[in-house]
This record gives sequence, structure tokens and C-alpha cells, in this order.
Amino acid sequence: MYKAKDVVTNMAEVRGVIDGIQPPQVTKIIDHVDAHCRAWIAASPFLVMATYDREGRVDVSPKGDPAGFVAVLNDKTLAIPDRPGNHRFDGFENILQTGRIGLVFFVPNRNEVVRVNGSACVVRDADIRARLAIKDRVPEFAVLVDVEEAFFHCGKAVIRSGLWRPEDAGPTEGLPTYAEALKDQSGTDQSLKDVAARLRFNEEKRLYDE
Repeated sequence: MYKAKDVVTNMAEVRGVIDGIQPPQVTKIIDHVDAHCRAWIAASPFLVMATYDREGRVDVSPKGDPAGFVAVLNDKTLAIPDRPGNHRFDGFENILQTGRIGLVFFVPNRNEVVRVNGSACVVRDADIRARLAIKDRVPEFAVLVDVEEAFFHCGKAVIRSGLWRPEDAGPTEGLPTYAEALKDQSGTDQSLKDVAARLRFNEEKRLYDE
């Protein structure tokens, strides 16, 4: 492990380095989902969900479906469907321990994102799950989010990354395949061909079914 030599320990040091810049006087953070955030969430096919356990260990997980897959139940409540995955349920475990969540909503070809922070619980309410069904597949669980903070985040990070400019993306040749990484990191006795076939089956046939 690398041992840092110059560790920042308080916000005064941060502000001092950045020319003494103070926090903006006009706050953009609201405590609910307004019409602007609601429209953004309805257009978002992809989000990143952060949770942490009681020991402070963090998990960040991608969630994706057709745009609008997250239901806005009211201006303080979101419902996120759980789809078939790796059965680790890291986010569930963390939510059950601490009940805290952070979300970042992306919309393709838009540089900004919407961030939502709050508390969460895992639910099986039949009416909520039915509302989140896709192709008649009703999720077994949903994450219910109680919104405490919601705000738009500027697009500089996405602009710098060139995320929506695939024509400028670097080559992918030489990168490990998912199957190669999974075989080596898991220590499975399965052949690379069998691992790759299982992953391909999951991606083609298991998007909404176990």
C-alpha cells in the first residue's frame, strides 16, 4: 500500500489551495424531486448507486433499464427495481445496515447529471413492484429512496471524459475480456470458453429472468 506524504485533513486546506474560494452563496440543493429532476429521472436509462455498511465500507453499483425505469412515487420518494444480477446483493446488505444511499442519474448525450442523496429501504410491496415491471417481469425487490437532497451537477466531468463522443474513444484492443478477468480472479476450474459462454448467455437471455 502506498503511504501518502502530504494528507489533507480539513476543508480549510482545500479552500486555501483553491485561492481561498468560498462555497457558492446560492445553493442548488433542494430537499425533494422537483419538476426539473422528475423530467431528468424520466429520461435516464442509467444510474450509479452508492451505499455503505456500518463499518464504512462503500459499494458503488450501476443500474440500467429503458429510460424512466426509476419511478418517482412523489416528490420525496423514488422506487428503483432490482433486476437479475450476480446475487451478491452488496447494496441490499449495506442498506439493511445503514439505510443510506446516493444516486447519480445519467442521460445520454447530456453532460450534466442529477444527484440524489437520502435514506433507503428494501421493499416487496406488490403495487410498487408491479409498477416497475418490464416485459411482464415483476422484480422481486425494489429499493425505496426517501429523498433528502436533489440537485443538478455541472457537466465538466462528462465533457472532459468525452463520454458521449465514441468517435474520440481510445482503442479497446488488448483490454481483458470480462470472461478472462472473471476466470483469473475467481479461480474457477471452468475453461475460459465455458466462462465466456455463460456470460454471453446471461447477457442475451437473463436480462429480466433468473
